[in-house]
Amino acid sequence: MTQLTHFGTSPFDILFKDFFKSEEQFSPFNQIKVNHPVDIYEFNQGLNIDIACVGLSKKDINLSIEGDILKVEYKKPTIKANSSDKPAPEYIQRGIARRAFDFGWRISRRFDLGKLEAKLEKGLLHLYAPLAEEAKTKSVTIK
Repeated sequence: MTQLTHFGTSPFDILFKDFFKSEEQFSPFNQIKVNHPVDIYEFNQGLNIDIACVGLSKKDINLSIEGDILKVEYKKPTIKANSSDKPAPEYIQRGIARRAFDFGWRISRRFDLGKLEAKLEKGLLHLYAPLAEEAKTKSVTIK
């Protein structure tokens, strides 16, 4: 028989709650806050994804498509202390994070990942996937 506390929960419930620090509510996957600036929106008959990539070049970012999954990745290079070309910098202030990121999104089949367009402009990576032909509105006549 489980003994209830004055809050209507068992000691096991309190232990379980404290263990997972569940004072914060669990969020559905699509509402989890990403610790990197990303905007995803539908506009002009397609899907747009904007990812902040300040200080990165095209060759630093890896884009891949596996089925209906779009992956965007940047691995922060390690600075070698004993580099013969340049010594490791001594920063006075460091404000540009250049954080590593590894995103993966399952994209609806309504969008054609085969026609994905990618453009790096002013520190933002713009990705655009147009609507797939079979997803566009079709008119049907009644016989």
